[in-house]
Amino acid sequence: MKTGSPVTLTNHIRGLFLRFGFIPSGLLLFQATRPKQVHMNMYAVPSPGMPGCPPGLEYLTQVDQLLMKQKVELVEALVGFESNNKYEIRNVMGQNVFYAVEENDCLSRQCCGPLRSFTIHVLDNFGQEIITVTRPLKCMSCFFPCCLQQLEVQSPPGNTVGYVIQQWHPFFPKFIVANEHNEPVLKIHGPFCGWSCLPEVDFEILTVDEVNKIGKISKQWTGLLREAFTDSDNFGIQFPLDLDVRMKAVMIGACFLIDFMFFETTN
Repeated sequence: MKTGSPVTLTNHIRGLFLRFGFIPSGLLLFQATRPKQVHMNMYAVPSPGMPGCPPGLEYLTQVDQLLMKQKVELVEALVGFESNNKYEIRNVMGQNVFYAVEENDCLSRQCCGPLRSFTIHVLDNFGQEIITVTRPLKCMSCFFPCCLQQLEVQSPPGNTVGYVIQQWHPFFPKFIVANEHNEPVLKIHGPFCGWSCLPEVDFEILTVDEVNKIGKISKQWTGLLREAFTDSDNFGIQFPLDLDVRMKAVMIGACFLIDFMFFETTN
């Protein structure tokens, strides 16, 4: 959503969480009558106002790793009915830092599957939307290099901070991470056809000249039952501590795109 007052926008996102049965602990805490109470599994974000940092992303300046855990949907596991994806984004201590929920319609989810367009809203522990990730509907076949995948990352909503753009290659997943002016900043290279025989599947984050590896996005093994009967995935994101905070936000968007392209399968 790009229009409406901040209060209307926040209420809309809270409504999405309630509608899809995903209620962050911090959202409940935000509505509590004891504002100084802190949930044991919730990281209290620093005070806003850091120069050059979009509001809400201050915490990302302090970390070089994030864990992304997709919520398991019982209905999806039992009957194969595709639901909106929901994620918890945590630090290395397991504390919830952000929450993310996909906004989509039932027809797109069931008919288009992982090809579907989407808007993912990323909220902090107090229900404020800090990142919006938007992906248009495009083809995902290596035989159509003129219609490749891409997504836009905004922070705060309405302010573009970067893009993730797929590069054509017949066998290997390749992406360009660009800034708000669509200028390449980093690149992401994945394994053959996005597949690996190892428990973890690594997508390497490289400098734009492809000489140095500076991080990675890893799809982590979640266990036999979850892998076989759901499309619920866990990811780890590693990047330099001093990486531009806006590019860190774009990396979160890149993780969503990789999940949909290679691991959002109907089992």
